[in-house]
Amino acid sequence: MIRGISETAILSNGVPMPWFGLGVYKAEDGEEVERAVLTALEVGYRNIDTAAMYGNEAGVGRAVKASGIPREQMFLTTKVWNTDQGYDSTLKAFEESRRRLGVDYVDLYLIHWPVKGKYKETWKALERLYRDGWVRAIGVSNFQIHHLEDLLAGCEIPPMVNQVEYHPRLTQKPLLAFCEEHRIQLEAWSPLMRGRIFDDPVVRRLAEKYNKSPAQIVLRWDLEHRVATIPKSVRPERIRENADIFDFQLAPQDVANLDQLNRDQRVGPDPDHFHF
Repeated sequence: MIRGISETAILSNGVPMPWFGLGVYKAEDGEEVERAVLTALEVGYRNIDTAAMYGNEAGVGRAVKASGIPREQMFLTTKVWNTDQGYDSTLKAFEESRRRLGVDYVDLYLIHWPVKGKYKETWKALERLYRDGWVRAIGVSNFQIHHLEDLLAGCEIPPMVNQVEYHPRLTQKPLLAFCEEHRIQLEAWSPLMRGRIFDDPVVRRLAEKYNKSPAQIVLRWDLEHRVATIPKSVRPERIRENADIFDFQLAPQDVANLDQLNRDQRVGPDPDHFHF
Protein backbone atom coordinates (compact mmCIF):
# COMPACT_ATOMS: atom_id res chain seq x y z
CA MET A 1 0.00 0.00 0.00
CA ILE A 2 1.23 3.49 -0.91
CA ARG A 3 0.86 5.36 2.36
CA GLY A 4 2.35 8.81 1.82
CA ILE A 5 2.79 11.63 -0.66
CA SER A 6 6.55 11.24 -0.45
CA GLU A 7 6.53 7.56 -1.46
CA THR A 8 8.17 6.78 -4.78
CA ALA A 9 8.02 4.34 -7.64
CA ILE A 10 11.47 3.05 -8.53
CA LEU A 11 12.01 3.38 -12.26
CA SER A 12 13.84 0.71 -14.25
CA ASN A 13 17.12 2.64 -13.96
CA GLY A 14 16.81 2.95 -10.17
CA VAL A 15 15.64 6.58 -10.09
CA PRO A 16 12.84 7.23 -7.56
CA MET A 17 9.77 9.05 -8.92
CA PRO A 18 6.98 10.20 -6.58
CA TRP A 19 3.77 8.30 -7.19
CA PHE A 20 1.76 11.49 -6.85
CA GLY A 21 2.27 14.89 -8.43
CA LEU A 22 0.78 18.07 -9.86
CA GLY A 23 -0.04 18.56 -13.53
CA VAL A 24 -0.11 22.13 -14.85
CA TYR A 25 -1.77 21.73 -18.25
CA LYS A 26 -3.67 24.94 -19.16
CA ALA A 27 -2.37 26.77 -16.05
CA GLU A 28 -1.44 30.26 -17.20
CA ASP A 29 2.20 31.22 -17.00
CA GLY A 30 2.82 33.76 -14.29
CA GLU A 31 0.84 34.11 -11.07
CA GLU A 32 -1.63 31.29 -11.73
CA VAL A 33 0.88 28.49 -12.30
CA GLU A 34 3.31 29.86 -9.70
CA ARG A 35 0.60 29.91 -7.03
CA ALA A 36 -0.50 26.37 -7.92
CA VAL A 37 3.03 24.97 -7.76
CA LEU A 38 3.85 26.78 -4.52
CA THR A 39 0.63 25.51 -2.93
CA ALA A 40 1.40 21.96 -4.03
CA LEU A 41 4.94 22.13 -2.68
CA GLU A 42 3.65 23.45 0.65
CA VAL A 43 1.22 20.51 0.85
CA GLY A 44 4.04 18.04 0.22
CA TYR A 45 3.97 17.41 -3.51
CA ARG A 46 7.44 16.96 -4.98
CA ASN A 47 6.50 15.78 -8.50
CA ILE A 48 5.65 18.63 -10.89
CA ASP A 49 4.71 17.87 -14.50
CA THR A 50 4.85 20.48 -17.27
CA ALA A 51 5.59 20.55 -21.02
CA ALA A 52 6.93 22.94 -23.61
CA MET A 53 3.48 23.04 -25.21
CA TYR A 54 1.89 24.25 -21.96
CA GLY A 55 3.79 27.54 -22.19
CA ASN A 56 4.34 27.71 -18.42
CA GLU A 57 7.77 26.18 -17.85
CA ALA A 58 9.19 29.53 -16.77
CA GLY A 59 6.48 29.98 -14.13
CA VAL A 60 7.04 26.46 -12.83
CA GLY A 61 10.74 27.20 -12.56
CA ARG A 62 10.17 30.43 -10.69
CA ALA A 63 7.89 28.71 -8.19
CA VAL A 64 10.35 25.87 -7.64
CA LYS A 65 13.10 28.38 -6.94
CA ALA A 66 10.90 30.56 -4.71
CA SER A 67 9.86 27.54 -2.61
CA GLY A 68 13.34 27.21 -1.13
CA ILE A 69 13.08 23.43 -1.33
CA PRO A 70 16.39 21.87 -2.40
CA ARG A 71 16.41 20.98 -6.10
CA GLU A 72 17.42 17.38 -5.38
CA GLN A 73 14.17 16.89 -3.46
CA MET A 74 12.10 17.80 -6.55
CA PHE A 75 11.05 15.67 -9.50
CA LEU A 76 10.47 17.86 -12.57
CA THR A 77 9.03 16.50 -15.81
CA THR A 78 8.76 18.28 -19.14
CA LYS A 79 8.12 17.13 -22.71
CA VAL A 80 9.26 17.79 -26.27
CA TRP A 81 6.40 19.04 -28.45
CA ASN A 82 5.47 17.50 -31.79
CA THR A 83 6.78 20.30 -33.99
CA ASP A 84 10.20 20.03 -32.33
CA GLN A 85 10.59 16.30 -32.86
CA GLY A 86 13.65 14.99 -34.69
CA TYR A 87 17.21 14.54 -33.41
CA ASP A 88 18.80 17.99 -33.57
CA SER A 89 15.55 19.87 -33.00
CA THR A 90 14.82 17.82 -29.89
CA LEU A 91 18.24 18.61 -28.42
CA LYS A 92 17.61 22.30 -29.06
CA ALA A 93 14.07 22.12 -27.65
CA PHE A 94 15.34 20.43 -24.50
CA GLU A 95 17.91 23.14 -23.91
CA GLU A 96 15.21 25.80 -24.30
CA SER A 97 12.96 23.96 -21.81
CA ARG A 98 15.82 23.58 -19.34
CA ARG A 99 16.63 27.28 -19.52
CA ARG A 100 12.99 28.28 -19.08
CA LEU A 101 12.78 26.04 -16.02
CA GLY A 102 16.01 27.54 -14.72
CA VAL A 103 17.49 24.18 -13.70
CA ASP A 104 20.74 22.34 -14.36
CA TYR A 105 18.96 19.10 -15.21
CA VAL A 106 15.47 17.66 -15.69
CA ASP A 107 14.32 14.57 -13.82
CA LEU A 108 12.12 13.15 -16.58
CA TYR A 109 11.94 14.13 -20.25
CA LEU A 110 9.14 12.71 -22.40
CA ILE A 111 8.18 12.53 -26.06
CA HIS A 112 4.77 14.23 -25.87
CA TRP A 113 3.04 12.31 -28.71
CA PRO A 114 4.12 9.47 -31.05
CA VAL A 115 4.57 11.52 -34.22
CA LYS A 116 4.81 9.01 -37.06
CA GLY A 117 8.19 8.98 -38.76
CA LYS A 118 9.72 11.19 -36.09
CA TYR A 119 9.57 9.56 -32.68
CA LYS A 120 12.46 7.13 -33.26
CA GLU A 121 14.90 9.93 -34.12
CA THR A 122 13.50 11.92 -31.22
CA TRP A 123 14.17 8.97 -28.93
CA LYS A 124 17.81 8.88 -30.03
CA ALA A 125 18.10 12.48 -28.86
CA LEU A 126 16.57 11.54 -25.49
CA GLU A 127 19.07 8.71 -25.16
CA ARG A 128 21.89 11.18 -25.73
CA LEU A 129 20.50 13.61 -23.16
CA TYR A 130 20.27 10.75 -20.69
CA ARG A 131 23.81 9.54 -21.34
CA ASP A 132 25.16 13.09 -21.06
CA GLY A 133 23.49 13.56 -17.68
CA TRP A 134 21.05 16.30 -18.60
CA VAL A 135 18.07 14.11 -17.62
CA ARG A 136 17.76 11.48 -14.90
CA ALA A 137 15.12 9.46 -16.74
CA ILE A 138 13.51 9.40 -20.18
CA GLY A 139 10.14 8.23 -21.37
CA VAL A 140 7.18 8.71 -23.64
CA SER A 141 3.63 9.98 -23.48
CA ASN A 142 0.53 8.74 -25.28
CA PHE A 143 2.26 5.65 -26.68
CA GLN A 144 0.13 2.62 -27.46
CA ILE A 145 1.49 -0.93 -27.31
CA HIS A 146 2.44 -0.96 -30.99
CA HIS A 147 4.34 2.34 -30.60
CA LEU A 148 6.24 0.88 -27.65
CA GLU A 149 7.01 -2.34 -29.53
CA ASP A 150 8.34 -0.30 -32.44
CA LEU A 151 10.51 1.82 -30.15
CA LEU A 152 11.80 -1.11 -28.10
CA ALA A 153 12.83 -2.98 -31.25
CA GLY A 154 15.46 -0.39 -32.11
CA CYS A 155 16.33 1.59 -29.00
CA GLU A 156 19.46 1.28 -26.88
CA ILE A 157 17.82 2.55 -23.70
CA PRO A 158 14.20 1.51 -23.11
CA PRO A 159 11.66 4.10 -21.97
CA MET A 160 11.23 4.29 -18.20
CA VAL A 161 7.79 5.96 -18.15
CA ASN A 162 4.69 6.06 -20.37
CA GLN A 163 2.30 8.86 -19.47
CA VAL A 164 -1.19 8.28 -20.87
CA GLU A 165 -4.83 9.19 -20.35
CA TYR A 166 -5.99 6.82 -17.63
CA HIS A 167 -9.16 6.72 -15.53
CA PRO A 168 -11.97 4.23 -14.70
CA ARG A 169 -13.62 4.80 -18.10
CA LEU A 170 -10.30 4.13 -19.88
CA THR A 171 -8.50 1.43 -17.91
CA GLN A 172 -6.19 0.31 -20.76
CA LYS A 173 -5.49 -3.01 -19.06
CA PRO A 174 -3.48 -4.51 -21.95
CA LEU A 175 -1.26 -1.41 -22.04
CA LEU A 176 -0.78 -1.49 -18.27
CA ALA A 177 0.18 -5.17 -18.42
CA PHE A 178 2.61 -4.54 -21.28
CA CYS A 179 4.27 -1.70 -19.41
CA GLU A 180 4.55 -3.77 -16.24
CA GLU A 181 6.13 -6.62 -18.23
CA HIS A 182 8.72 -4.27 -19.73
CA ARG A 183 9.36 -2.29 -16.52
CA ILE A 184 7.85 0.89 -17.94
CA GLN A 185 6.09 2.91 -15.25
CA LEU A 186 2.60 3.96 -16.32
CA GLU A 187 1.59 7.48 -15.31
CA ALA A 188 -1.94 8.90 -15.58
CA TRP A 189 -2.85 12.21 -17.12
CA SER A 190 -6.45 13.41 -16.90
CA PRO A 191 -7.00 10.87 -14.09
CA LEU A 192 -10.24 12.61 -13.11
CA MET A 193 -11.63 12.68 -16.65
CA ARG A 194 -11.93 16.47 -16.33
CA GLY A 195 -14.57 15.93 -13.65
CA ARG A 196 -16.90 13.86 -15.83
CA ILE A 197 -16.39 10.76 -13.68
CA PHE A 198 -17.61 12.42 -10.48
CA ASP A 199 -21.31 11.80 -11.09
CA ASP A 200 -20.93 8.10 -11.79
CA PRO A 201 -23.11 6.18 -9.28
CA VAL A 202 -20.34 3.71 -8.41
CA VAL A 203 -17.88 6.53 -7.70
CA ARG A 204 -20.44 8.44 -5.63
CA ARG A 205 -21.35 5.33 -3.61
CA LEU A 206 -17.71 4.67 -2.82
CA ALA A 207 -17.19 8.31 -1.86
CA GLU A 208 -19.95 7.90 0.72
CA LYS A 209 -18.57 4.56 1.91
CA TYR A 210 -15.05 5.89 2.52
CA ASN A 211 -16.11 9.42 3.50
CA LYS A 212 -13.99 10.83 0.69
CA SER A 213 -14.66 12.98 -2.37
CA PRO A 214 -15.24 11.36 -5.77
CA ALA A 215 -11.86 12.77 -6.87
CA GLN A 216 -10.11 11.14 -3.93
CA ILE A 217 -11.71 7.78 -4.71
CA VAL A 218 -10.52 7.85 -8.33
CA LEU A 219 -7.00 9.02 -7.47
CA ARG A 220 -6.69 6.28 -4.87
CA TRP A 221 -7.83 3.79 -7.53
CA ASP A 222 -4.85 4.87 -9.65
CA LEU A 223 -2.48 4.12 -6.80
CA GLU A 224 -4.10 0.76 -6.08
CA HIS A 225 -3.10 -0.17 -9.64
CA ARG A 226 0.40 1.22 -9.02
CA VAL A 227 -0.10 3.87 -11.66
CA ALA A 228 1.54 7.21 -10.89
CA THR A 229 -0.88 10.11 -11.12
CA ILE A 230 -0.63 13.86 -11.72
CA PRO A 231 -4.04 15.53 -11.33
CA LYS A 232 -4.17 19.09 -12.61
CA SER A 233 -5.61 21.95 -10.59
CA VAL A 234 -4.89 25.61 -9.93
CA ARG A 235 -7.30 25.87 -6.98
CA PRO A 236 -5.52 25.63 -3.60
CA GLU A 237 -8.39 23.79 -1.93
CA ARG A 238 -8.52 21.20 -4.72
CA ILE A 239 -4.74 20.76 -4.72
CA ARG A 240 -4.94 19.98 -0.99
CA GLU A 241 -7.98 17.72 -1.36
CA ASN A 242 -6.40 15.70 -4.17
CA ALA A 243 -3.40 14.92 -1.98
CA ASP A 244 -5.52 13.66 0.93
CA ILE A 245 -5.60 10.07 -0.32
CA PHE A 246 -3.00 8.36 1.82
CA ASP A 247 -5.05 7.55 4.91
CA PHE A 248 -7.27 4.89 3.35
CA GLN A 249 -7.17 1.95 0.96
CA LEU A 250 -9.87 0.70 -1.42
CA ALA A 251 -11.06 -2.86 -0.86
CA PRO A 252 -10.19 -5.21 -3.75
CA GLN A 253 -13.86 -5.57 -4.70
CA ASP A 254 -14.24 -1.79 -4.86
CA VAL A 255 -11.20 -1.57 -7.13
CA ALA A 256 -12.80 -4.24 -9.32
CA ASN A 257 -16.11 -2.34 -9.37
CA LEU A 258 -14.30 0.77 -10.62
CA ASP A 259 -12.47 -1.32 -13.23
CA GLN A 260 -15.84 -2.39 -14.58
CA LEU A 261 -16.66 1.22 -15.49
CA ASN A 262 -14.30 0.94 -18.47
CA ARG A 263 -15.82 2.02 -21.79
CA ASP A 264 -12.58 2.78 -23.67
CA GLN A 265 -13.79 6.36 -23.47
CA ARG A 266 -11.33 9.21 -24.00
CA VAL A 267 -11.57 12.90 -23.11
CA GLY A 268 -8.31 13.62 -24.96
CA PRO A 269 -7.09 12.76 -28.47
CA ASP A 270 -6.63 9.19 -29.67
CA PRO A 271 -2.88 8.43 -29.95
CA ASP A 272 -3.55 6.63 -33.24
CA HIS A 273 -5.56 9.49 -34.77
CA PHE A 274 -4.23 12.92 -33.85
CA HIS A 275 -3.33 15.73 -36.22
CA PHE A 276 -1.11 18.21 -34.40
